[in-house]
Amino acid sequence: MSADGATRRSNLQAINRALADAMHADPKVIVLGEDVADPEEGGVVGATRGLSTRFGENRVRSTPISEQAIIGAAIGASLVGYRPVAEIMLMNFTTIAMDMIVNHAAKLRFMSGGKSNVPITIRMMTGTGFASGGQHSDYLEAWFAHTPGLKVVAPSNPADYYGLLRSCIDDDDPCLFIENGPTYWNTVEAPRFGEAVPLGKASVVCEGEDLTIVSYSRILTEAIAAATALGAEGISVEVVDLRTISPWDRTTVLASVAKTGRAIILHEAVKQFGVGSEIAAVLQEELFGVLKRPVKRLGGAFSPVPFSKPLEDAYAPRRADIERLVRSMIKA
Repeated sequence: MSADGATRRSNLQAINRALADAMHADPKVIVLGEDVADPEEGGVVGATRGLSTRFGENRVRSTPISEQAIIGAAIGASLVGYRPVAEIMLMNFTTIAMDMIVNHAAKLRFMSGGKSNVPITIRMMTGTGFASGGQHSDYLEAWFAHTPGLKVVAPSNPADYYGLLRSCIDDDDPCLFIENGPTYWNTVEAPRFGEAVPLGKASVVCEGEDLTIVSYSRILTEAIAAATALGAEGISVEVVDLRTISPWDRTTVLASVAKTGRAIILHEAVKQFGVGSEIAAVLQEELFGVLKRPVKRLGGAFSPVPFSKPLEDAYAPRRADIERLVRSMIKA
């Protein structure tokens, strides 16, 4: 442990601690999902391990393998005063519960004239790196960001995993909390958990003058590595961690790009029709006379995520791809 009280912490530890602290603070916070209770080992990766022992299986409930049932039960519980945290094992499996999420959770506040709210948090794992194939690894955040009434969150480090999850649980509207599976066990120096991170507020993680990279989730680490390497070449890159995808922090992103005059939007999700398209459109509408180069997007290939490890490695952008695109925008 360092002198400031920091120690090495993982994203998985942050999730578990955030859930425990939220449940301790509010007896109306409950957890439900496949295998989440301790007799089933606290979920497929152990994110909820220890919680049912501490808080009881009335508040940490293992469910059948039915995503519709999980989300339907969470919505119903929220309407009578609970704050459910529903775990959908993999983001791809949210498709089975899309009606519940999009037509019910997202719209009940509007359709009740503001008299009903749905304070649920839906946790889900995704991401390339496990060679899990096309039905287990997609980033589908653009689908949900396109839906009014939902908040969509994608943290990149333990402090934000903790702080954003606490804010999602406290929020009175449905929140989707996207976790990157391959980085669950990665550890970094992090302060003691305890601080909530406001939704809708981005973070400038690297300051620079020549170009802005806007990103989130695991692939942000590729952007930081590229920025560090490019700095040795005399190219100054600013990296903005979006953290919340919807609502996204237009003020911070616009200010950064206004300063640098160049922007790349980076995500692991398929490039076509992705979050980068929306941000790029806003940047070019708001900063047309300021931009030194057209805004660029860098994302996954327009393909199902491959099962083959070499093909999977080629599917999502890597540090070398980022560096190459930055150089082309600076030196052209």
